[in-house]
Amino acid sequence: MTPTDLRVALFSGNYNYTRDGANQAQNLLVGSLLDAGVPVRVYSPTAPIPAFQARGDVVDVPSVPFPGGRGEYRLGRGLPARPRRDLEAFAPTLVHVSSPEFTGHAAVTWARTHGVPVVAAVHTRFETYFQYYGLKLIQPGIRAILRRFYDRADRVIVPTPSVAETIRELGVATPISLWPRGVNHQRFRPEARSLQWRRSLGIADDEVAVGFLGRLVLEKGLGIFAEVIAALRARGVKHRVLVVGKGPAEEWFAKQTPEAAFAGFQTGDDLGRAVASMDVLFNPSVTETWGQVTSEAMAAGVPVVAARATGAVDLLEEGVSGFLVSPRDVAAYADAIARLVADPALRARMGAAANARAATFRWDTANAAVLRAYREVLASRQS
Repeated sequence: MTPTDLRVALFSGNYNYTRDGANQAQNLLVGSLLDAGVPVRVYSPTAPIPAFQARGDVVDVPSVPFPGGRGEYRLGRGLPARPRRDLEAFAPTLVHVSSPEFTGHAAVTWARTHGVPVVAAVHTRFETYFQYYGLKLIQPGIRAILRRFYDRADRVIVPTPSVAETIRELGVATPISLWPRGVNHQRFRPEARSLQWRRSLGIADDEVAVGFLGRLVLEKGLGIFAEVIAALRARGVKHRVLVVGKGPAEEWFAKQTPEAAFAGFQTGDDLGRAVASMDVLFNPSVTETWGQVTSEAMAAGVPVVAARATGAVDLLEEGVSGFLVSPRDVAAYADAIARLVADPALRARMGAAANARAATFRWDTANAAVLRAYREVLASRQS
């Protein structure tokens, strides 16, 4: 089977209208497939001014702003006539779905009706989001929806073994393959560290910068982050919070961390500089399936304190490249960060170990695993 035997229709809830880790991975995958000669057509909600230039041809899926004050994201309205006609004209041999929302479900239904195999990718822990917005009671229903969605696919692809275990715990019986992630090692490297840049934010050379990296949304663990920083202040642990990113919870987060330096949204080599200029990355999120920010900090030689949850447990070696902490244990998080603040040699040793581990995170091998999964699914159907 050659790449040209494949014709992939990729369905995304957000391909490029708002920048996040999931759509960065999707764009890199599409670029890799196109470079290999695989025809790809992307179906996603779009915006008049996208966050970045997309890879491949994108067909707009009609959508509405996501409810609950999260209008920066959009919710596709299924598979209306115009994108459906385009899909049928494209005649894919495989459908790749990236999000279990209305359009993703409609794409799976279309594929099953037309005898086209489906590969479903897991990018985030959707079932965990609702606890941050007072909707914990609906989580069992969400898990049931996810189980049905993934069980209708021919293959589920996940970033890490811990996520594969989580999918199995939902009751999903579909075969699972790994699609790990990579890092841009030219961008995220220890040499990108800049004391001058830190000084421009008011961070002294001898201050230990405890960093947050990512979208400022509650599901990234901002509440726990703020509680831990308050605990460090109460203990008299000298540090400085460095926040890299923007999002709808920024005003709330700024009130919780009044002494933090906010660097705003960073991209390209500026982002690499910002990450390398941290002394510790603190990532208490439990919604990650890989944790792109964790892997980028590791590549930059920055030790990480993270929640002992999916993603981080597969990337970090406890006590070697960072610390893994029970997700809501404020005191244990504060203990781990305080150790790193007090011991420059420990930070250097863990940062070097993190950098060495991250050297194995490569996009070329990661995306080759997806192409291999596609071929396996098609071969299984043909046999």
